[in-house]
Amino acid sequence: MSWIVRAVHFIRLGRPLFLAGGITLYLLGVTVALYEDATLNLAVLLWGQAAVTAVQVMTHYSNEYFDLEADRANLNRTRWSGGSGILPAGYVSPSLALAAALAAGVLALGAALWLVLARPTGPLVLPLIVLALFLAWSYSAPPLQLHSTGIGEIAAAFLVGGLTPLLGYYLQAGRLSLLPLLAVAPLVILQFMMLVLIEFPDLQGDAAAGKDTLVVRLGAARAARLLQGVVALHLLLLPLLYLAGLPSLVTAALAIYTLPALVWLAWRLRQGAWAHAAWWSWLGFVGITLVAGSALVELAAFAALFALK
Repeated sequence: MSWIVRAVHFIRLGRPLFLAGGITLYLLGVTVALYEDATLNLAVLLWGQAAVTAVQVMTHYSNEYFDLEADRANLNRTRWSGGSGILPAGYVSPSLALAAALAAGVLALGAALWLVLARPTGPLVLPLIVLALFLAWSYSAPPLQLHSTGIGEIAAAFLVGGLTPLLGYYLQAGRLSLLPLLAVAPLVILQFMMLVLIEFPDLQGDAAAGKDTLVVRLGAARAARLLQGVVALHLLLLPLLYLAGLPSLVTAALAIYTLPALVWLAWRLRQGAWAHAAWWSWLGFVGITLVAGSALVELAAFAALFALK
């Protein structure tokens, strides 16, 4: 195998397409801060994005390394679940994946220190980035392996859907307020939903490798019922967020975007799609597009509100 082919496999191992989600979520937080009259600091924005992307890269490579046995045991890998398949196929050595994860973690810490020392914006910058690193590393890595504790999906949902935009907001505003918390609440719920959806194809492989995800712990049928409850929670939460102060344009845009997909998802789960391999990729796709699309919808809505001020 040529070094070019190995390099391509190494890059694919890091799931570069998924990095766009981290950019969108981070910029959402920045845009909320601008809407609340923060002054844009471009240098801080770029260094903060560097920290977020480095944490995300670390997560991708570390998950591939620590989930290797589960991925080897998984016979139902889809485009969205079961890892990239590159380490089990032997295209890249596991030690290289671990080294890449550690290097990305160091880069994230370096960006955090630069933000603290060269562009101080508030006392929570370093704690927020260190918390992100801790949750991202601990999801798959021992000793905690949060994915097998029953709270891993909640922690990961908070990390991706909540902490990432909150960091973008805080770096520009230098404080936290109610509005960014309202904005991230539906994203945390949708991220949790997506994480559980992509665990259905991995059930047998995860169970064989001792990876006790929620779908393994609850069983597929109960996990599907849980997801139907999460769909209802999201739909009930939107009007409450509006009453608490989420702008009407943002609330309406989220409702219009998510309602058709959530109704379809709840119906398919009730029909037992979670038990059929033919539906696994579709369920994962819907879960991912709900999170990514909702972040984009919120970003566009807040950008429009900022432009109209």
